[in-house]
Amino acid sequence: MKHLFYLSLCLFTFSVYGQTNDSFQKQKDSTSVWKLLKYDAGATVRSVTHAYTSPLQWDKKDFKNLSVTAISLFSLSLADEEMNRFFQKENNRYPQFAKDFGFRLGKPQVFFALNAGIYGYGLLTKNEAFRRTSVLIISSAITAGSIQAISKTAFGRARPSSGLGYDHFNPFSKEAFEHSFPSGHTILSVTMAHAIAKQFDNIWLKLGIYSVGSITPITRLISGAHWLTDVTVGTVLSIVVVDYIDKFLSKKENYGYKKNKTISWNVSLSPNKIGLIGTF
Repeated sequence: MKHLFYLSLCLFTFSVYGQTNDSFQKQKDSTSVWKLLKYDAGATVRSVTHAYTSPLQWDKKDFKNLSVTAISLFSLSLADEEMNRFFQKENNRYPQFAKDFGFRLGKPQVFFALNAGIYGYGLLTKNEAFRRTSVLIISSAITAGSIQAISKTAFGRARPSSGLGYDHFNPFSKEAFEHSFPSGHTILSVTMAHAIAKQFDNIWLKLGIYSVGSITPITRLISGAHWLTDVTVGTVLSIVVVDYIDKFLSKKENYGYKKNKTISWNVSLSPNKIGLIGTF
């Protein structure tokens, strides 16, 4: 069943990306795969370094936004207990397949398998858009994921399922039930969804991708694995990091390319399925 799940995710990813072979300008030079690999590895390192050093360049506006965000999250935390009770009431009515899908979609193994598929295709076909998207995904995941790994240990917040309460913190705890803040599953799923959705201009495709990416955060709330603020911080952190690195990668010295915004829709028919395919 696990193998079938992973295969389905990979097929879903390629079904979305596979129809975009005309959506981006492909590299048409004779650059070797090895040189492209080295360039992408360097771009990943530069992206992560840029993200980590960006606070050194913050101005008053940036620190003001950070303060407002922190105050807003603190206010939201006051509703954590009530929201947890609400989600627990929905636990029995939430489909089991959605729980399984959401849990696995946020696992590192699935995340890296999907990204490896995206990058592998981009590298072998020398498609710059695929390679750039993969670099955006992995750079954002490294940045946001490392912040999450440090934070969950430093804060030592208890999970809802522990019964210790939303305000129980045990800094630098080694116990898994005190590694709730923020949600790592949410960071991986939202990072993947946001990075991919940014590559499209069609609102319906974006909504579809974001809908799939939101299953994991909802599942973590339903299962009692995280508080609402854990998931919210994970989501905000992912979006901010992806947007910041995406802007960095869009510079001419990195991956400067333009997208063709026209879309051609076609209906795909077969004996056992029907599908709508958009070629960008």
